[in-house]
Amino acid sequence: MNGAEGREGRDGQGEERQGSEPVVTREIAAEAAVWIARLHGPDRSHHMERECRAWQARSAAHRLAFERGTDLWMEAAGVDRAAVARAAAACRPEDQSGEGQVASPASAGTRGWGWRRLWPLALPLTVTVLVVGVLVGQPWRDIDSYDTGIGEQRLVILRDGTRMSLNTSTRVQVELDQTQRRVRVEGGEAFFEVAKDASRPFVVQAAGTEVTATGTAFVVRLTPPGAGASQALDVTLVEGQVVVREAERRIAAARIVQPIVMAPGERLRVRGDQGAGGNASKAAPPQRDRPRMDQVLAWKRGEAVFDNASLPQALAEMNRYSATPIVADPSLAALRISGLFKTGDSAGFAQAVAKLHDLRVRELPDRLELLPR
Repeated sequence: MNGAEGREGRDGQGEERQGSEPVVTREIAAEAAVWIARLHGPDRSHHMERECRAWQARSAAHRLAFERGTDLWMEAAGVDRAAVARAAAACRPEDQSGEGQVASPASAGTRGWGWRRLWPLALPLTVTVLVVGVLVGQPWRDIDSYDTGIGEQRLVILRDGTRMSLNTSTRVQVELDQTQRRVRVEGGEAFFEVAKDASRPFVVQAAGTEVTATGTAFVVRLTPPGAGASQALDVTLVEGQVVVREAERRIAAARIVQPIVMAPGERLRVRGDQGAGGNASKAAPPQRDRPRMDQVLAWKRGEAVFDNASLPQALAEMNRYSATPIVADPSLAALRISGLFKTGDSAGFAQAVAKLHDLRVRELPDRLELLPR
């Protein structure tokens, strides 16, 4: 699922549609299933009914999901549709107004029925929950995957209101349920602006490390091992507070003996061992520093900022945003780079570096090369 980003087009109100019918995403279907279960449970109330009506009023997709789910519930429960129609006909006028009803099943003969009239027809809650499970698989547990390609960035607003900005070549899995909010970063970089919810801590897991927050903003960047370098995890706290601790031992990572409480402006750098055969206990301990925040978040503006970075470091960063990599002659490794550059503009960056250090650029079909004159 790709959240609010539709690929079949939208109508004038921003409604995601497929042909002439609104698109019901897995998330909306799950929410509809939960409403159906709650409305047929022992805690049903007028307040709950009003909340359900408000939820359906949010979009045509919400109403369609509720109608489909109700149809499935009636079919699986063996509800007599004629009895439903009779109950609808017997509803008081106020029950059929916008204030006294919720959305109806899709069949024409049952439109306008009132939920309070249907209550005697309901099955026990345990059977209803079983039917809901048939509808969406796991209504109490949503697991969604999000990713970006090379040079792509993406903003995802999660169901709890958290804003998740994904940088280039990033892969994450998100799991939200009634008791927890958990995100697994499998690669790349993400900026989290966490919605406050003290009862459900927000946990980001990457490379055997957990970052826990309840309402804050922070960046997680996971760099895979390569060219003799170990796997690297950077956690940068923009505002609020997070606690970083070790999560598991399956992935080689620096050992965090005690949980680390970070302060705003800090970056925690966790380095893994030098390969799958290494010993994680020999990895360097986590290190804290205070980077320039405008440099850490420059990618959100489509920029890369370097402050006396080595040429290999600068090239590694710029190459994250382009399918055409820049490579440099090994003899140039000692050169230093400072400045602000546009991400994705490999040719512009190569020409700027060449001009700064009196180099030449050779353009090949699959790469750009920086060479001495």
